[in-house]
Amino acid sequence: MERNNIAENLKWDLTAVFSSEEKWEEEYKAVEQEYANYDFSRFEGNLSDKKTLLECLQLNDAVGRRMELLYLYAHTRHDEDVRVASATAALSKIGALFSKIFSGFAFVEPELTKLDSSTLEGFIADPDFAPYEYMLRKIVATKEHVLSAAEEKLLTLGSDVMGDFQSVFQMLNNANLNLEKAEFQGEETQISHGMYGVALRSGTQAERKEWFEKYYAAYIRLIDTITQTYYSNVKKDVFYKTVRGYESCLSMALQREDVQPKVYENLIESVHKALPVMHEYVSVRKQVLGFEKQHMYDIYVPLVENADIQLPFEEAYELVIKGLAPLGEDYQNLLRKARAERWIDVCENEGKRSGAYSSGVYDSHPYVLLNYQPTTNDMFTIAHEMGHAMHSYKSNATQPYAKASYTIFLAEIASTVNEVLLLKYLYNNTQDVQLKKYLLNYYMDMFKATLFRQTQFAEFEQIAHGKVESGEPLTKENLCEAYYKLNREYYGEGIEHDQEIAYEWARIPHFYNSFYVYKYATGIISAISIVNRILSEGESAVKDYFRFLSSGGCDDPVSILQRAGVDLTKKEPFEVAMKEFENALQEFKSLL
Repeated sequence: MERNNIAENLKWDLTAVFSSEEKWEEEYKAVEQEYANYDFSRFEGNLSDKKTLLECLQLNDAVGRRMELLYLYAHTRHDEDVRVASATAALSKIGALFSKIFSGFAFVEPELTKLDSSTLEGFIADPDFAPYEYMLRKIVATKEHVLSAAEEKLLTLGSDVMGDFQSVFQMLNNANLNLEKAEFQGEETQISHGMYGVALRSGTQAERKEWFEKYYAAYIRLIDTITQTYYSNVKKDVFYKTVRGYESCLSMALQREDVQPKVYENLIESVHKALPVMHEYVSVRKQVLGFEKQHMYDIYVPLVENADIQLPFEEAYELVIKGLAPLGEDYQNLLRKARAERWIDVCENEGKRSGAYSSGVYDSHPYVLLNYQPTTNDMFTIAHEMGHAMHSYKSNATQPYAKASYTIFLAEIASTVNEVLLLKYLYNNTQDVQLKKYLLNYYMDMFKATLFRQTQFAEFEQIAHGKVESGEPLTKENLCEAYYKLNREYYGEGIEHDQEIAYEWARIPHFYNSFYVYKYATGIISAISIVNRILSEGESAVKDYFRFLSSGGCDDPVSILQRAGVDLTKKEPFEVAMKEFENALQEFKSLL
């Protein structure tokens, strides 16, 4: 369908950002003229002076707010139809201007880090610096790991030489795999990353086996190159860990995010304790699907089919609003406001970006992109993306600009809270056993993919980095051996651990952004605790949750979560989530 054939009420209204492309162009030229050649050097070397520092930080905020609005409009217009050359050009222009302007502020953090602690503590205690106190606190906390000016300059100059190993992997993964063709639904089909997931969910077992073996064969052909790429990435992390004086690469990554190591430890320990339940889940899959032998390529086959709730968007959106009733009328009315004011771009159209997202900046309400189809999965996508939108909306409405953005560690919590609330509402309001089983299957797959699988990845990263930190080189043999052992531990004996799965580590892009994946697992753990509190304690828990939603990035993420009654430095939230998984599995078994 072409975009001009879609009803206006199903398209987002970008005139709330700029009334026209001409107005966007006017603002772009104004910002470019004012700041592209701005003399930022007048601040440099003078940040120990209160007035100068405040002026510099406030200028950074002012420019950032204007640039964000320009970017929001450009990227949303581009995503409506990626074929439109003018939209692509506008997006490129704003990206280039963003880099040019903000490179002028690059000296700020290094210079602040060089200031003595007493000066920084004085700024932190000064009410005039209230919007920036958390940023300054983080700088104080990392001061001991900052080197001399000359050493820092060398590290900066050497950053290109150290290499962007993620880009190397992406080139291998997208351009050099030379994937073959395989049988799917009676036709020879080109294997791709996207189609691989489709085939493993909906192909016959013979087709899944062929796709699995041919897909991994492509990685095995490149395994020596991928091993060296990943080894180099880990060595880079170890180098920075060593020169900056961190105990480990993990502690370096966690301090950058301001997350206590106890959170990571609790995650690994709690998941290991719950592995017998995961093993039971895998065995139940084998029983339900009737396999004599269940293989790793069977793990994505749905346990329940033909239970879709097929509703047009308006009805699905109303059902989402009903499902989120425990969050209160104000939250529900905000969802209605989002629909009425056209924050949401609903339908698929020719040239539209695929997938779904929520995009928000400080001086605009969030915008949500969907490609809605009348399926249960897409109804959950509505709930998920509106969770992101409400989180951004409330943080922006409450916090000053410098504290409004929440960290990646917190990013998936509000979206998952919405999904879990909706799932529980749907489950409790149907007598259809098939639909109940479908919803439980959906829920258990969330645990499998987001909690257990991501923790397995996190543990693998810890093992790989530990080897290099202790002086052991990474080889394809020891990496595959470590991954295969973890796979057996996580999935148990209810499945055949095909030899190809030892190479799965070689295809995970997130491994080049070290110690990132654990945040998916802590996100679902936090969301489940929040939902359980809301459903059992009611208004007081909702009030705490809204404090969390309104906190943005005003403090370290673990402390912000504590406002919602979730303390990840303790075992309780992890135990609650593992019990939830066990209960869902037992309920599913009772319906068989």
